[in-house]
Amino acid sequence: MCDIIIGMLRRGLLAWGCRVGVVLALVCCSVSLLYIITCSPQSELGGHALPRLGVGGGAAGAGGTGPGGGGSQSGPPGKESYQALLQEREEQHRLLISSLKKQITQLKEALQERSQQLKGVQESLEQRAGGPGPGAGGGILGGPGGQERSQADLQEFLRSQLGRAEVQAGSRLPSEYAVVPFESFTLQKVYQLEQGLTRHPEEKPVRRDRRDALGEALETALASLNTPPQGGAPPSKVYAPSDFIEGIARTEQDKGTLYEMTFRGEQSREFRRLVLFRPFGPLLKVKDEGVDTAGIPINIIVPLSRRTDKFKQFLHNFREVCVKQDGRVHLTVVYFGKEQMNEVKSMLENTSREIHYQNYTLLQLEEEFSRGRGLDVGARSWKGGNVLLFFCDVDIYFTTDFLNTCRLNTQPGKRVFYPVLFSQYNPSLIYGGRDHIPPVDQQLVIKKDTGFWRDFGFGMTCQYRSDFINIGGFDLDIKGWGGEDVHLYRKYLHSNLLVVRSPSRGLFHLWHEKQCADELAPEQYRMCMQSKAMNEASHGQLGMLLFRQEIEAHLRKQKPRGGSKKT
Repeated sequence: MCDIIIGMLRRGLLAWGCRVGVVLALVCCSVSLLYIITCSPQSELGGHALPRLGVGGGAAGAGGTGPGGGGSQSGPPGKESYQALLQEREEQHRLLISSLKKQITQLKEALQERSQQLKGVQESLEQRAGGPGPGAGGGILGGPGGQERSQADLQEFLRSQLGRAEVQAGSRLPSEYAVVPFESFTLQKVYQLEQGLTRHPEEKPVRRDRRDALGEALETALASLNTPPQGGAPPSKVYAPSDFIEGIARTEQDKGTLYEMTFRGEQSREFRRLVLFRPFGPLLKVKDEGVDTAGIPINIIVPLSRRTDKFKQFLHNFREVCVKQDGRVHLTVVYFGKEQMNEVKSMLENTSREIHYQNYTLLQLEEEFSRGRGLDVGARSWKGGNVLLFFCDVDIYFTTDFLNTCRLNTQPGKRVFYPVLFSQYNPSLIYGGRDHIPPVDQQLVIKKDTGFWRDFGFGMTCQYRSDFINIGGFDLDIKGWGGEDVHLYRKYLHSNLLVVRSPSRGLFHLWHEKQCADELAPEQYRMCMQSKAMNEASHGQLGMLLFRQEIEAHLRKQKPRGGSKKT
């Protein structure tokens, strides 16, 4: 009986053990299947896969190859694959944290500026009212909830900027020229429509301020794409800069900058587009100061070699503007060689006797002409302490307004001024022949058909002598025409001084026929020929010359028709 009972117990335990084993096997199979579904790489058709390691060790997308080249691994992902995934996730979170910290800092600064502005408004209102108003125990910002109200006001203002801009819908415009165009951009280039001879259709490398703005927009877009919604699941795809296809951007000066950015989606024909807007905040007063220019003389330095006819014209302008109107200018002429030296000296002496003007210096260098050498000698020859220098050429015409602009835009140890002058076209082409050319003072008209902004030139500049000496002056190894001004300009760009670069309505380059010497180095000769080509006339005027024969043939065909109509 006991044996029977023991046998029954054994059979029961065996059956129970088999059932338990089957259940455990089913559980293990389910867990394995779930693990494979959720964690293993998927095919390209099955959705976005986890990064897989290529043969070269680089991460690659599903079905792709890594940077090492040679395709993806066909076996299951190993330890290195998951380490690469973890590193990528860690980098994305670090990018997100950096972006959030930057945004928090910007918001704090904006709130502080807004608080100061509101505080100033309150003080102004209190002064007008004759004292603090009701509840003056802290004012707009001092009472409870003041900072919250300030933040709410700032957010409301930024939202209003978004509403005013052309983001959600367009606005009615008066003509086809009133639209604000977009610029398109990729990770490496910006395709622009800016006017100017130095503006290329595509900008590469991208200017630093624009590169920083676009980089911040891309960083914000990636952080938004990779951040899961509140309480939701993480995105199925991790977006990287390589997923960015292109974007367009435009700035409305009084509202803000709009960015529309396109990224590759999870499938080959799917895309994600993000629209970002950087609103411009309220105007803030940064500085309010008085500037007295009465005690700021200017030393105008002119290097010269022959060209006495141009120097005679320059002296006439100098006498009318600098002596008769301004009265705070010293002239330094650095003459190269002996030929026509006596004529230049005689012109200066005659001018001095006629208008009782003694504030000039004539220096002679018996050597080959070098513009940089002449300006350097003229600047260092001044012994009257720190003075404002204006590096000028003999074919330049300037007004009294420019002299004041020169004084206002320079500051020793802080600012140098590089004006963009207006360069005249050939007057014979503009006015239809030499007999129709008006006097010089009547030619100073800033129009599309009369000239252009010489934005590729850096020769005319205002700077204090101390800054010029401290920066190291000109490169005296450069001989002849061109190159020395760009070298000095780059020195200032690499320094801590602020370079003020802007068009100047009172500074003109008078047209003259340009000769490019054969002795120039190839690069200098190329620059000289480019300048010569740009100096003649506008594109439309040059086109009329190029197609002159076709135009004359057309006029000849039109004459018989006109004659038949009259009869």
